[in-house]
Amino acid sequence: MRRPAGDGSPTVGGVLRAAASRHPDRPALVARGGTLSYADLDRRADAAAGALHALGVRPGDRVAACLPNDLDVVVAFHGSQRIGAVWAGIGEALTAAEQQALVDVCTPRVFLAGPACEVDGPAVVGLRRWRQHVAAAPAPPAVGVDPLAPAGIAFSSGTTGAPKAVVHSQANLLLPAEVLAATRGWDAGLRKGDGLPFTILNMLVLSTLAATYAGGCSIVLDTRDPGAIAAAIAAERITVWNGAPAQLFDLARRPDADLGSLTEAWTGGGTCPEHVRAAFADTHGVPVTATYGLSEAPTVVAIDPVSGDHRSAASGRVLPHLDVAAYDDGGVRLEPGATGELGLLPAPGGPWAGRWRPPLGHWADGVLRPLPAGPLMTGDVGSVDADGWLTMVDRKKLTIVRGGANVYPAEVEAVLLAHPGVAAVAVLGVPDERLGERVAALVVPAAEGVTGAALAAYCAERLARYKIPQVWARTPALPLNGMGKTVRTGLPELLDRAPRL
Repeated sequence: MRRPAGDGSPTVGGVLRAAASRHPDRPALVARGGTLSYADLDRRADAAAGALHALGVRPGDRVAACLPNDLDVVVAFHGSQRIGAVWAGIGEALTAAEQQALVDVCTPRVFLAGPACEVDGPAVVGLRRWRQHVAAAPAPPAVGVDPLAPAGIAFSSGTTGAPKAVVHSQANLLLPAEVLAATRGWDAGLRKGDGLPFTILNMLVLSTLAATYAGGCSIVLDTRDPGAIAAAIAAERITVWNGAPAQLFDLARRPDADLGSLTEAWTGGGTCPEHVRAAFADTHGVPVTATYGLSEAPTVVAIDPVSGDHRSAASGRVLPHLDVAAYDDGGVRLEPGATGELGLLPAPGGPWAGRWRPPLGHWADGVLRPLPAGPLMTGDVGSVDADGWLTMVDRKKLTIVRGGANVYPAEVEAVLLAHPGVAAVAVLGVPDERLGERVAALVVPAAEGVTGAALAAYCAERLARYKIPQVWARTPALPLNGMGKTVRTGLPELLDRAPRL
């Protein structure tokens, strides 16, 4: 597969082929389905590319996948990149309606469907049939892949709760993997274990792409159970593991767990309380590495240095390929240490100067809609000091982070407002020692006899389990402003006073 002229940026296929040429027999990928060497992964990526092309996929077409954490999802991703397709992951934990909504946004030419997929249609290819296609695949076509063309969709959401398809190029997907491998000093000894769903685009960047740059091995975990995670870390001698604060909380209470192979334990997807960090380090002798990232970056924006340095309440230091600062409501860049909305620009100096680019835009209504010029605004309120330490203050978009998973209040509110027993509702996050936040709902009942249990059952048919409120309370009215919108600043105090539903 030839390299495009372009601007010299690498391609996903080019990076993997180079690694397979340098160390073909070194393990590249370990999952429930087995172990693949770099040569094996390279061959299977070619087979997946040939299979997708035979199914009608052409450059720019979307390939969606709702697959479990196993070899198939990684191989299919690499195959899609070799023929210039645009990859989109659909979460297994989502309900049928939620999965369908994402499929409707990305309109895939082919949709690879595993056992947890709830969507059907002409584009759907079941996992068994997909494996048959890969086994019988013709040689992949010689496609000149443009590293700056659309390559992957990361699903995100604003305060409306409507899914947004953030589009990245191969160059943008590879850059954070390259930067992390270089700045963390990773090499062939890296055994990076990840258990968050690989249908999240960021996870593919942080796993297979980062490991390929380092010449190490990506360990695909298919569990979020702390006991099973501990067993996998011990069995696979994982050196770097990425977990949610709730998982760190649980593992800190397992002194018998053998986590001695770990050199780094990351936390992200929500603020990790300092007492959880301290408990984990005391129990297992490994400092917890704080991170801050977002789908639009993509992946990691700031991280604690590999030396183990950490500042209380901070989310690490900004990576050297990025220039991150706080901005006021008028878009004016603030002085270091000032608080405002965080915005991203390419770093002006250093080995990766100018290489970072913002997302290509949002995929909507069948077209790519570019983002406005200027800094990429995150929607998060925080500060960056003169030394590059980033501190998150609040989530401007009101996102609730429950155990590392994002819950958008407006999405849950829309479901509840469709219930005949709900006149009005406000959904918010409440602190939780283990999960970081729990989801709570303040309900203005439209009828007598409405209970939280009944509303939870109603939500269970329409929302993923982690999005369902765990705290239910009733109130005669919600505080509204002159525009009729809910005033959210006093909702936690109102919730504390309100009787349970």
